[in-house]
Amino acid sequence: MKKAIYILILLLFFSFSARAQEKTLQKEPKIGLVLSGGGAKGFAHIGVLKVLDSLNIKVDYVAGTSMGAIIGSLYASGYTGKQLDSIFKSLDFDDVINDNIPRAAKTFYERDNSEKYGVTLPFEKFKISLPSALSRGQNVYNLLSKLTLHVTEIDDFKKLPIPFFCMATNIETGESVILDSGNLAQAVAASGALPSLFQPVFIDDKILIDGGVTNNYPIDELRAKGMDVIIGVDVQDGLSDRKDLNSAPDILLQINNYRTINDMKLKAKKTDIYIKPDISNFTVISFSEGKKIIESGENAALMKFHDLSLLPKTKSSRSPVSKKFVQDSITINEINFVGNKRYTRAYLLGKLKLKPNTTVSYIDFNRGVNNIVATNNFDTFQYEFHESPNGNGYDMKANLIENEIRTFLKLGLHYDDLYKSAALVNLTKKRFLIDNDVISLDVILGDNVRYNFEYFIDKGFYWSIGLRSRFNQFSKNVSAQLYVDQGQEPIQGLNKLEVEIQDQTNQFYLQTLFRKDFALGLGVEHKRLKIKSETLNTTQNSGAIIFENTDYVSVFGSLKLDTYSNRYFPKEGFYFNGDFHWYLYASHFNQEFTPFSIAKADLGYAFMPLNNFSVNILTQGGFRIGEKSPSSLNFALGGYGNNFINNFVSFYGYDYVDLLGNSFVKSTLTLDYEIFKKNHITLAGNIANVEDNLFDTGGWIKKIDYSGFAVGYGIETFLGPLEAKYTYSPELKRSLWFFNLGFWF
Repeated sequence: MKKAIYILILLLFFSFSARAQEKTLQKEPKIGLVLSGGGAKGFAHIGVLKVLDSLNIKVDYVAGTSMGAIIGSLYASGYTGKQLDSIFKSLDFDDVINDNIPRAAKTFYERDNSEKYGVTLPFEKFKISLPSALSRGQNVYNLLSKLTLHVTEIDDFKKLPIPFFCMATNIETGESVILDSGNLAQAVAASGALPSLFQPVFIDDKILIDGGVTNNYPIDELRAKGMDVIIGVDVQDGLSDRKDLNSAPDILLQINNYRTINDMKLKAKKTDIYIKPDISNFTVISFSEGKKIIESGENAALMKFHDLSLLPKTKSSRSPVSKKFVQDSITINEINFVGNKRYTRAYLLGKLKLKPNTTVSYIDFNRGVNNIVATNNFDTFQYEFHESPNGNGYDMKANLIENEIRTFLKLGLHYDDLYKSAALVNLTKKRFLIDNDVISLDVILGDNVRYNFEYFIDKGFYWSIGLRSRFNQFSKNVSAQLYVDQGQEPIQGLNKLEVEIQDQTNQFYLQTLFRKDFALGLGVEHKRLKIKSETLNTTQNSGAIIFENTDYVSVFGSLKLDTYSNRYFPKEGFYFNGDFHWYLYASHFNQEFTPFSIAKADLGYAFMPLNNFSVNILTQGGFRIGEKSPSSLNFALGGYGNNFINNFVSFYGYDYVDLLGNSFVKSTLTLDYEIFKKNHITLAGNIANVEDNLFDTGGWIKKIDYSGFAVGYGIETFLGPLEAKYTYSPELKRSLWFFNLGFWF
């Protein structure tokens, strides 16, 4: 009987033990999600997340590297797969990745620099070096900061809606670093700082780059967090065969992939549910094909549908991040800067266009950040927001690292039908004498040697001070009457002259900004103008004929408004450029000189009535004030170009310097269709009246004397626009081709 009792007790014990064990086994396993790096291929993660959400799978921890960290952090902070799909499809990744700073963010001086040079290299102590990266990653950081604002107070990533960590690499030690605390946007930016593409990120005195360099699939670190089941999404490249190894970047990428691919042989086996999307037809930069890559992620996840469906479910569907957190504006109260030594708080606030205790749209805030970045005075500008103690808005803390590189070597190439081939070499030094000055020298080599020198003290909205010197020359067949002043006899039987024009202009000027894109300038100018021709060289006259060899002194004023989105292919914005020169003195060559003035203005408006289709309307005019002025400073219309000297003006259908007079009016209508990104088909027409004293005779409102049309194709390249234009004049019944390569200088 006792034995029976003992047996019964043992049976009950084992029964309860079995039930307890069963209960323990039935306890929901912890589910971890690991997302690998892979550049644009990482869009496949979004497709996988959409499937996980559709199955209501409860994810207990997220780990990621590089693009896996970016998408994983947003998922961990509360966004659904569908929300991430919408966010990423709405982005222009060329602008986000390349830090394409809007033209409006730059001052006039900065625009001139960015729209002239194709290559800029650090040049300290007469040694050329390469930039640390192609992009600062500023736009990526701005985006991440905005999207994670609702969790900005969480500095321990375990306390996010889903616990999270990401991997980075310490570039000094080569060690892998786990980032699981601090500022989320900054941590994720460090994890995705692909070497050579993005600058390293400084966190806690560590210089961090892409985690994929050392650990592109942190499954072991995730397992150590107590995860029972791990879902892994692998979007890494496989090894290429010999037919695909055609360039140095391909070979370097292959070498870098050796370790990660070998690691994955083991890590894939450790993954409970291993998802490998078919992304073989895409590259790490296939951002324009995001939709297809996301679909590949969905398809790969659906192939694991059975395994995924067995995982624990959430009690309710995953709630999306509330729209109130995805804000279009932000209230910024206190603003603190850390790391600025040379540049004052007032300077930084002026560039940001921020005042404490104001509400600003994210668009305007990002414009302000771009204003600072565009100065190139700072290596990094990273900021974080914290809720204000009063609960109304945020306090901003910005960490800056000032750029210690002061000297740059800049290069450019150009070809056009007037100046022919040209190579530009520039030396620029910032902080030459004081903190906010810059000195720059362009030397232009080629068919027409030229130079541009400028010294500029930038005081922003106060009166800035500038000193400028320029030498320009070219040779061209022009009308024989252009350089024959009034009262001289025409040159009989000669229609065209091959003339050589040399112009040296020196200016001292003051400039103030009413706003960043609206400038008023006042100054004094010395111009030395020399024009000669060998065409009339005869046995009796063996030397060149000199038409002009005069020094002019003038005072001038200018007013400029420029909100064009692009100098060469504007899609929107206004443009006004007014100039008035009062010539007070001329040297002995011009013996009958009397003071005179020349006024001219350009007025333009660009808009987009349809996607990828823009319209640009430009009206120009100019006139002389005074009875006499040298014909060498008259208006001369014809040809196609930018950045002309003196009073030369483009006009389709006619060659350079074909239409002459001391006054003119002109209108141009340009239709631009961007057939695909940075490729433009243009159709243009222009009309003009040009003659002496046009506004005195009323000729400017009479019938149109001159007209022309143009059809062109243009490509935006890193060296500048590459353009070909076919032009036609109905009056002349003649066509001309114009070609241009590179920025105009």
